[in-house]
Amino acid sequence: MVSNTCLTTIKQQQQQKMQQPPTQIQNSSEDNKTIWIGDLQQWMDENYLHSCFSHAGEVISVKIIRNKQTGQSERYGFVEFNTHAAAEKVLQSYNGTMMPNAEQPFRLNWAAFSAGEKRAETGSDFSIFVGDLASDVTDTMLRDTFASRFPSVKGAKVVVDANTGHSKGYGFVRFGDESERSRAMTEMNGIYCSSRPMRVGVATPKKPSAQQQFSSQAVILSGGYASNGSATHGSQSDGDSSNTTIFVGGLDSDVTDEELRQSFTQFGEVVSVKIPAGKGCGFVQFSDRSSAQEAIQKLSGAIIGKQAVRLSWGRSPANKQMRTDSGNGGGYYGRQHMEDMDTAHHKIRILACMLLEQPLTATGISSLLAKL
Repeated sequence: MVSNTCLTTIKQQQQQKMQQPPTQIQNSSEDNKTIWIGDLQQWMDENYLHSCFSHAGEVISVKIIRNKQTGQSERYGFVEFNTHAAAEKVLQSYNGTMMPNAEQPFRLNWAAFSAGEKRAETGSDFSIFVGDLASDVTDTMLRDTFASRFPSVKGAKVVVDANTGHSKGYGFVRFGDESERSRAMTEMNGIYCSSRPMRVGVATPKKPSAQQQFSSQAVILSGGYASNGSATHGSQSDGDSSNTTIFVGGLDSDVTDEELRQSFTQFGEVVSVKIPAGKGCGFVQFSDRSSAQEAIQKLSGAIIGKQAVRLSWGRSPANKQMRTDSGNGGGYYGRQHMEDMDTAHHKIRILACMLLEQPLTATGISSLLAKL
């Protein structure tokens, strides 16, 4: 039986540590009951992991993350226990010890978010995004940094990379009081946590602001078209299932490409980031559609730098290529005409975000057109 083998091997290896140091365990809140496990081999399935941990505490669920296309393991997963204490015991006892029937040690850490934490965040909590964190910042350090000034802090979470178990340089802090969350947005921006100043922004706006509602009226100028030609608003789909590019309007001129990238990496893999010089806007392309859609829904109105950004769907590179190819095939529009249209469309989109930044006077419009 695998379970007997696991039990025997685990007992033999409880005190044995590899020469290679184990993953540094992040601190976690007491409602977290889920651990992350990495460096899994392809043959290791849910039954194997369940057998390894079942005697240490009641295992609620085991999940190995698999590639959606191939079905193969991504070599990491999650194990949820019935109590925080049981999960903590497994982390302290097994991390770095040899895995059963394998020539490698366990690599364990707290999961980025437990099921309990996710449910809590849908309640009366108010969260903020905290970026530019030093690599040694833990959940406890982040929480204490904010709790020392804001009594309503309920918890904090430093997000770790699923493959390495190391901090990704950002996290979230949950408040029980909305006014304290708002104060923290301004008072904690630039405050040091460990060796680096933090960058604070909104995690998930409760509802669209008046500025977002106004900006949605200008989406038609910024490239937000549905497949039938009608303008989209807010985070609605643009009708192109292959589009993964986001238009970012109202962007602080001091924000760099890397800072913009960091603000979006919490939602998925960012393929490219582009900030046209002096235009007050930018473009972020994800590797998949769902990540881009989640970013639009959750970051619209968030503070990046010192300004609230407006998000909508940008131009799909696939659409652009398809239209150019059809021009090469001798269609009604030739290549040059299609390229001219793309250039004009790009300028109109940039003009849209610039118009929203200054009064619509004759002098102002002339100045904007001259910049294009």
